[in-house]
Amino acid sequence: MTAVFALATSLLWGLADFGGGLLTKRIPALTVVVVSQILATGVLGAIVVATAAWHEAGPQLWFAAAAGVVGPVAMLCFYRALALGPMGVVSPLGSLGVAVPVGVGLMIGERPGLLQVAGILVAVAGVVLAGGPQLRGAPVQRQAILLTLVAAFGFGSVMALIAEASTTVTGLFLALFVQRVTNVVVGGTALYASVRRGGRALPEDGGWQAIRTSLPALGFVGLADVAANGTYAMAAGYGPVTVAAVLASLYPVITAVAARGFLKERLRMVQAAGAGLALFGTLLLAAG
Repeated sequence: MTAVFALATSLLWGLADFGGGLLTKRIPALTVVVVSQILATGVLGAIVVATAAWHEAGPQLWFAAAAGVVGPVAMLCFYRALALGPMGVVSPLGSLGVAVPVGVGLMIGERPGLLQVAGILVAVAGVVLAGGPQLRGAPVQRQAILLTLVAAFGFGSVMALIAEASTTVTGLFLALFVQRVTNVVVGGTALYASVRRGGRALPEDGGWQAIRTSLPALGFVGLADVAANGTYAMAAGYGPVTVAAVLASLYPVITAVAARGFLKERLRMVQAAGAGLALFGTLLLAAG
């Protein structure tokens, strides 16, 4: 079950990243983050009310609130790093956040077998290569590297925090709701500050109408991200975290495949090799 839920996480995160990437081509990135999370918060709020999940409230919700603070900060750092580029360096480095939950798993006493260790190493290498690393070309700004590493640490921290936020299904609904409310507050504050500094909240082409017509896609991105957090928490609950975290981090492969299927983008040889290594690493983990 760990492998099933973790691979579902990769699928959902990969599709959410693909959809978010498309939306940010015509809508400011901060607006995509805030609106998608508002829509997801509304759905989660209805679920919390329907399941009476508020009865599960407890100190563990602080983990969810912390994930809600760290997530938007990591995403903003990642978008900024992508703007500084090159994407061929930023994208693969962003996947290194898997080291955080894997490290947590090792600290709490998990000891994967030899076959699982091999699977982890192969899968992580595959994820990095699937991002299409740029091995030569334009120099990379130090700021881009620093922002990417901060984002990677943030992404990994969210995985570790949300795994600790609940122990029951209804409690997970409440934890995800708290996380999303915090996301909206933090992201909304950042959007407000950006507008005050002269940034844009609405697309130049279409304004509010462009936002309204994009609501279904924004809702999909927000809900896919929520569902991914949920499936990861369940995967980590079944354990071990070291395996769940690596399998859940295969989402760059899904994003690359989605771009190939929907946008007809051709995979570079290094990306195809990375996808193959990620699949082989997954098989090793499952066999272990």
